[in-house]
Amino acid sequence: MHYQVPKDQQEAAFPHVEEMADALVTRYPGRAEPLVWKAIVLSTHAGAKGGLGALSMVREARDLLEQAEKISPDTLGGSIYTTLGSLYYQVPGWPLGYGDDKKAEVFLKKALAINPTSIDANYFYGDFLYRKGDYPAALSALDKAMHAPPRPDRPLADKGRREEIQVIITSIKDKA
Repeated sequence: MHYQVPKDQQEAAFPHVEEMADALVTRYPGRAEPLVWKAIVLSTHAGAKGGLGALSMVREARDLLEQAEKISPDTLGGSIYTTLGSLYYQVPGWPLGYGDDKKAEVFLKKALAINPTSIDANYFYGDFLYRKGDYPAALSALDKAMHAPPRPDRPLADKGRREEIQVIITSIKDKA
């Protein structure tokens, strides 16, 4: 949905996707995967919504990921840690949120240890480094993301992610 629905229509589409994620969590109790998918949906919705109204969503997403970690930490190729890492560097810090760059880096590196060729883990680590101003390391991570093996079941997501990667690479090169 993130790459198919125009940005100005995403906010209205998310409640339906969240209902589908809730149904998966209910249908498969005790499984980590539905918790991770629901957390990803909530965190993506929070990103589309933005502002203080998104904070409850990112808190719930974090809590779901922590639950999933207790069940199966390596599930979905490190997606728990990729998502936790991305949340920790994008959410504001105290007193508004729980953001913490040190935790973000730990989680992102954990995701990469589980799945070093992941397009998502490398993208988010590259974005994190970019935001920290470490452009050479960011370019290295983003290059790995750009050359990640394609996921046959997710061609649209891969295409969209590669477009996001290129935006950051272009931004870094423009700063040089």
